[in-house]
Amino acid sequence: MTTTGSSPYLSIILPVHNEENRLPKTLELVDRYINNQPFQCEVLIIENGSSDNSLNIAEAFCASHPGFLVFHEEARGKGLAVRSGMLRARGEYRIFCDVDFSMPVEEISRFLPPHQKDIDVVIGSREAPGAVRYDEPAYRHFIGRIFNTMVRLAVLPGIQDSQCGFKLFSARCAEDVFTKQTLNGMSFDVEVLFIARRSGYSIIEIPVPWYFNPDSRVRLLDDSMRMAIDLLIIRRNARKGLYGPSAR
Repeated sequence: MTTTGSSPYLSIILPVHNEENRLPKTLELVDRYINNQPFQCEVLIIENGSSDNSLNIAEAFCASHPGFLVFHEEARGKGLAVRSGMLRARGEYRIFCDVDFSMPVEEISRFLPPHQKDIDVVIGSREAPGAVRYDEPAYRHFIGRIFNTMVRLAVLPGIQDSQCGFKLFSARCAEDVFTKQTLNGMSFDVEVLFIARRSGYSIIEIPVPWYFNPDSRVRLLDDSMRMAIDLLIIRRNARKGLYGPSAR
């Protein structure tokens, strides 16, 4: 069900950068999903820094599909796009999703009540008991686990998968956490989870089926090095008080 003017129950945020090939199929999948729900939804497409036809595709789709909105950001960065979407959204719950939908779109419902209760943050996990990875090369899984070990040791003990691209926030939590976010790149996931936990919000990790996409934009070695540096920045920011006082 799309929105009719009142505040939506669910906002779906799609960060988009050079996605002209995948975007049309993704928007059709999301449109089919929201039209099968008993609650009101809005979809925010945040196109940022694309050099292809992504913005035109998004604008054309939104023109004929109520409940879909597109916003353009000049600067690049997935973290910037997600923050823009989270703070523009009006939903009681707000989820950001990777455009490749390596997790089936129908799984979104499992992030919401009644499947989850007392929600602050719900994150999809490829490592929680019950999760299944399909067709992922062993070397990618291995490198991912190395990085996650670094994350758990440095800033997020107990979180098994901080990088899966599907995370839901309550409106109250989103409007608090994303105003404190500082990182615009790939490490923003870790930062917002760190801020959420530091601020006293609960984090639920749920298992999801995940399908490897060989067209992934993640550059394993380069991105892992950048993200390792970002872990130190997060710790420094916390010491400097940029995230506010700890509620823990």
